[in-house]
Amino acid sequence: MMKCKGCGALLQQEDPKKEGFMKVQGELCERCFRIRHYNEYRQVIKSNQDFIPILKDISKTNDLVVLVLDLWMLPQNLDLIKKYLSNPILLVLTKRDLLPRSITDKYLLDYMKSYDLSVVDQVMISSVKNTNFDELLDKIKKHQTSKNVYVVGYTNAGKSTMINTLLRHYSDSLEEITTSMLTSTTLNTIEVPFLEDMTLLDTPGLLEEGNYLDLLDGKMIKRVIPKKEIKPITYQIKEPQTLQVESLFSLEVVTPTNLTFYLSNTLSIHRFYKTLPEQYHKRTIEISSSNQDLVILGIGFIRILKPCTIILDLPKEVTIYVRPSLIGVYNR
Repeated sequence: MMKCKGCGALLQQEDPKKEGFMKVQGELCERCFRIRHYNEYRQVIKSNQDFIPILKDISKTNDLVVLVLDLWMLPQNLDLIKKYLSNPILLVLTKRDLLPRSITDKYLLDYMKSYDLSVVDQVMISSVKNTNFDELLDKIKKHQTSKNVYVVGYTNAGKSTMINTLLRHYSDSLEEITTSMLTSTTLNTIEVPFLEDMTLLDTPGLLEEGNYLDLLDGKMIKRVIPKKEIKPITYQIKEPQTLQVESLFSLEVVTPTNLTFYLSNTLSIHRFYKTLPEQYHKRTIEISSSNQDLVILGIGFIRILKPCTIILDLPKEVTIYVRPSLIGVYNR
């Protein structure tokens, strides 16, 4: 059976509700066709249980894995990668253009050491600005162990966009993988002929449960995901107050601290000197150390300068976690 060249789903004409459906014979399923030509998004909800067998199959080879991570929305951990992949790994950090230029690449690469992941090499890129793609290709060629090179990463990390950029600049191929802001755009492994001695294999994005993007419509997703360098917004909190980010979430700050928001600058933040009625589900968070990030999965992160108590109101399905600050620790 043929696979959709956009998302990798098996093509079929029997059931419009199932993956890979196409109305007329072609190379794209209906979902990919409508994403590409009409900018229409249709969510497909998956779980990592669907993708673990793919990781296990990759691990049976000794092929190079290009692990793609989104700097703006780094995963909480890399446990799945560590558990299921034993291949040589080239770490690629994407979306460098979204973080302030005042932060050096070295600091960001140093931060990745906290994940304790063994890699053969690493490189930082921006597909939007075509930054460091010569270096990326050189490192892939240097470390590849066979013709096949697997591209692995978490959903929305920019794997397919990176592959399309490589194809556009270094190959005669006219093929293109479907990209969108949705989670789970790629549904199965896609073989992409690249160079004479190299085939790229794009794999479905691994998922972190509780991604806020899964609760939003296409219009809001476009606003939430930043498209250019984020301009951080800092609030000095000297007395209890509440900061509300449109209808997405609010946080009541009970004790003095400084907060710096790293969100898409299309989103508005409003300040209230009172407690707001509960909109979704309130959670109390104790920040016990200085220079911490409060990460709201899929939305962005907030740097918290000093220990404090925060009451966060957002949908209970959304994952939040605290980590050492991506920017505060190294930008000193």
